[in-house]
Amino acid sequence: MPGEKKPESVAATKFEAASALVPETEAIRREIDSFLNTTGKDGKKIGDSKWGVYVFYDYYGEPIYVGQTQERLRVRVRRHLTNQRTDAVAMSMLDPVEVAEIEVWPFAFEPDAGRESITQTINRAEYAVYKRVLDSSKLKAVLNEKDIFPSEVVPLPDSYRARIVPEPFYTSRKHPDIRIAQRASKIADLAKIIIERKVSKGLRRVLHLQAIRLESLAKERLNEVVETPPEEGEEGNENES
Repeated sequence: MPGEKKPESVAATKFEAASALVPETEAIRREIDSFLNTTGKDGKKIGDSKWGVYVFYDYYGEPIYVGQTQERLRVRVRRHLTNQRTDAVAMSMLDPVEVAEIEVWPFAFEPDAGRESITQTINRAEYAVYKRVLDSSKLKAVLNEKDIFPSEVVPLPDSYRARIVPEPFYTSRKHPDIRIAQRASKIADLAKIIIERKVSKGLRRVLHLQAIRLESLAKERLNEVVETPPEEGEEGNENES
């Protein structure tokens, strides 16, 4: 009959529906792409910059990871947050679910700039960003396994920052009890990796810092909660045999 779907068309539709991302993930990925397609002051998309430094922030504006790239900001940021094919994610140091905001510093160099000069500049810029975000951080910690060594601080270009989790997902995800559960889960994952492998001291430092982040948020949440009487039938349950 006219308009009737053929069996293969129905099967294709079912496959597309089954393989589609959940709406929350899809929405966040759109926000990431929209941010990386932001036009910078040079008229180019910031994600297309081959060189740059980036920072991921949690739901409370705390920096959680500082990185650099010489392969395009778009590729590196998406690798962390969408493909998740990086050591930081694989080793449970960086949890993409904890990332609520991104800030990037795109760099441009003259065509005749040597690779060594570019690398040196990006290394110094990474340290400058690292120092800046630590100075403004309440917890004074980022979850990098490798040390970012002190170096001569270089002037930084304009940065671009945006939230990548849209409403209503942002508000629901930001609830401290949800964040506490997520952090506790990630600590368990990281501790399990440490049990199973010979790991660096840096990874153990990340575990310690994750524990500090969890303790800080759990303490804040405890102080926020007003004591309420137990519901009927709950009082005295701990004494039952």
